[in-house]
Amino acid sequence: MAGYRKLGRTSSQRKALLRNQVTNLLYNGKIVTTEAKAKEIRRIAEGMIALAVKEKDNFETVTVTAKVARKDKDGKRVKEVVNGKKVDVYDSVEKTIQKDKASRLHARRKMLAYLYPVTEVPAEAAGKKKNTKEVDLTEKLFNEIAPKYVSRNGGYTRIIKIGQRKGDAAMEVLIELV
Repeated sequence: MAGYRKLGRTSSQRKALLRNQVTNLLYNGKIVTTEAKAKEIRRIAEGMIALAVKEKDNFETVTVTAKVARKDKDGKRVKEVVNGKKVDVYDSVEKTIQKDKASRLHARRKMLAYLYPVTEVPAEAAGKKKNTKEVDLTEKLFNEIAPKYVSRNGGYTRIIKIGQRKGDAAMEVLIELV
C-alpha cells in the first residue's frame, strides 16, 4: 500500500498538480478541489506552515552600508564628468536588513524549491506586463501566515464538504487556512 494517493496521474503530473494547488492555497487562503486532492494538499501545506512557524523568529537584524545611484527629480541617474568620461554619482546609504540564520535559510530554500512563483496582476492593468509584480510566498509564510499560528499545535487547514460535482459526482470540498 502506498503512503500517498496517486490521484490517477503519473508522478510528474501529480507533483505538478500538488505544487500548483499548495501554492494557490497559500496565496489565496482557500481553494475548491476534490476530497482526495484536498487531503494530499493538507499534508504538504501543514508541513510548510509548521516549518514557517518553527523558523519565524530565527534571524538577526544587521545594518549595512550600500551604494545607491543619485537621481534627479525626473528619476534619472545623475552623471558627472571624470577624466573625460560620464560616470554615475553614488551615495552611501545605511540600511537595516534581516539576515536569516542557517536553519531559516534552509527552510526558505525548501519552500522555494516546492512552491511555484506567483505573479500578481492588478485588475485595472490586466494584460499589461509593465504593472505586474512577483509575490514572495516564503516571505508571506514567515511574516503573515506563521504569526497567526504560533499558539496552535498543528491543524492549520480546514476541509469543508460542498457536495458532489455535477459532471462526475466527485465529492467537492473547500480547503482553507483556519
